[in-house]
Amino acid sequence: MGWSAEQTGAVTQDGPGGPGTETAGAPAEATGAGTEDREGPRPPVALSPSRAGDFMQCPLLYRFRVIDRLPEKPSAAATRGTVVHAVLERLFDAPAAERTAAGARAMVPAEWEKLLAKRPELAELFADDTADGSTGDTAGERLATWLAEAEALVERWFALEDPTRLEPADRELYVETVLDSGLRLRGFIDRVDVAPTGEVRIVDYKTGKAPRPQFAEGALFQMKFYALVMWRLRGVVPRRLQLVYLGSGDVVTYDPGEADLRGVERKLLALWEAIQRATATGDWRPRPTKLCGWCDHQAHCPEFGGTPPVYPLEVRPADGAVVPQGRMGEI
Repeated sequence: MGWSAEQTGAVTQDGPGGPGTETAGAPAEATGAGTEDREGPRPPVALSPSRAGDFMQCPLLYRFRVIDRLPEKPSAAATRGTVVHAVLERLFDAPAAERTAAGARAMVPAEWEKLLAKRPELAELFADDTADGSTGDTAGERLATWLAEAEALVERWFALEDPTRLEPADRELYVETVLDSGLRLRGFIDRVDVAPTGEVRIVDYKTGKAPRPQFAEGALFQMKFYALVMWRLRGVVPRRLQLVYLGSGDVVTYDPGEADLRGVERKLLALWEAIQRATATGDWRPRPTKLCGWCDHQAHCPEFGGTPPVYPLEVRPADGAVVPQGRMGEI
């Protein structure tokens, strides 16, 4: 196709109907991505892949993040992902011949320092605290281990793609479109490659491991979301969607078609209608799963004996109909 870089260990799913319909068993993406106004509660006005995933995972989690905007503790894994993404984005600022694994590894500490300057609270991730019976490693030792893990992820990328043969059309691209229905979709795409023939490839980096094939649809949902937005913006269906899993060294690709993306659009409209109903009625139901163990909001969740905050929006009485929520049948 002329994108230049060869992929190793690629798993290709050709066309609609790839294996699996369950979402990947991983903690929800951290909040903060996106451009929502943070100046107080208001009804949701747009849908991003991460927030769509939140509602499908647990409607109450969506409420806590989007409506109540409850704070969440930073995690070492999510922060490492932010640093790795920054390195892989900025590496392409250098001339092709200078895009080396050693150079990319050397960028990791600097990108961490930049992030820390913007978010000083992240230093707490490595603070000295042995009161919980931990091994007693010093903050410096924990930080060094964490940085080494990030450097290893960056280096693994060079076994999957050759940056000296890539010239991305866009990096960390913010995209937004409004569908004919009025639904606003938006998000950030890690990388967009355009072949000399005009074919478009959307690439997303994952610092975790690739899910088993039966659980791959959750990650592909995000990519199909981006493909739909790009199609509506540019009038061209992306030729390929590519997930690069740095944790396991896998590359998963998917080639969508128009019918595939029309189906995604219908699913998103059904999802948005459910979100609007929940917003209007205040009926946000928890959906307990194994992922609850990752959740920062157990103290507010009825499933754990907690009480949600007072609902900050006006509500209207429900019409008595049973409203499907979470991983709905039509989703």
